[in-house]
Amino acid sequence: MKAMHVFQGWAVNSFIGIMWRVAWVVILCVPAAGGEYAVLTNEARLRIDRHEQAGDRIRLFTSKDGYIELPASSVAGFEAEEYVAPPAVKRPEAVVKPPLTPRELVERAAVNNGLPPEFVHLVVRSESGYRQDAVSPKGAIGLMQLMPATAASLHANPHDAEENVEAGTRYLRDLLVQYKDYPDQVRRALAAYNAGPGAVRKYDGVPPYAETQNYVQRIVEAYRKTLRQSGARQ
Repeated sequence: MKAMHVFQGWAVNSFIGIMWRVAWVVILCVPAAGGEYAVLTNEARLRIDRHEQAGDRIRLFTSKDGYIELPASSVAGFEAEEYVAPPAVKRPEAVVKPPLTPRELVERAAVNNGLPPEFVHLVVRSESGYRQDAVSPKGAIGLMQLMPATAASLHANPHDAEENVEAGTRYLRDLLVQYKDYPDQVRRALAAYNAGPGAVRKYDGVPPYAETQNYVQRIVEAYRKTLRQSGARQ
């Protein structure tokens, strides 16, 4: 019977010893994330979250709910953990591009819609003089003087310079395509842009409105001059 008690005592002590060794391995494997170090009398340093002392016993907390308890005599002291924040990642500063100028908007819209930029420039110059705040007595708006109904049909906001130029240039292209089988294609397209396709259909060509006739003639002559100058430079 005595031998059985000795054996049981040895077994319990051995089990406790194994559990202590497992506990130390767990402690040493826990990654540091702010806390302190317990310095033992055998010069070992254990990383812990915090500690509590009750009489001659010290509890070393290693997680939210777990801890190990040691004799106070086995702990030489505690050291605060020095946390070094990782270097901040410097993000590249966003490059803020200035908005495109009216002339740049015209250039881009012309290329997007397959029209000569010089031709679209002449239309914009005649319509608004490159002024986005221009509003005609009839209610035409912006750089390309879009009527609200026309802008709506093109799904564009006429008060937005970029949308105004893009939609106006697209509309001009559509008119040129519409009259592609006529010998006076360009004149009809310009007249329709100025006075509306209904007026061109009614008069089967440029309507007899002084404003529209001057508008068409002015742009056509200026574009011919531009082409001649371009040919001379080449």
